[in-house]
Amino acid sequence: MGMTTSKVRLEICGSSYVVNTSESAEYMQNLADRLNLDMNELMSSSKTVSITTAAVMTALSYRDELEKASGSADNMRRQIKNYLEDAATSKMAAEELRRENASLQRRIDELKRRMNYPNAELDAKPEPDEL
Repeated sequence: MGMTTSKVRLEICGSSYVVNTSESAEYMQNLADRLNLDMNELMSSSKTVSITTAAVMTALSYRDELEKASGSADNMRRQIKNYLEDAATSKMAAEELRRENASLQRRIDELKRRMNYPNAELDAKPEPDEL
């Protein structure tokens, strides 16, 4: 099944538009309100700015924001990927060090045992992983 869509009527700079959308009417109204505000701000800054010019300039401004936000999001994704790779490498190194620590601890325990009973295993040879 597809997304449910509804028609929303929006007023932007004195013109009415009906938009078919899957977004909520409140969300769409918030977008229209911001667009209306931004366009009216441009038009009030100069008597020569038409609705069309204001729409184009506002669209360019929004597109600029989108490009910069997309670039920031891409950068954040790369940083997160690098952090995850670093974390995985660190986790593997930590596990290797835990294994090495356990092996050394076994070797220490064996040497302590031999010190306590020096004649018990004179001919015993250390295990290869204990060296």
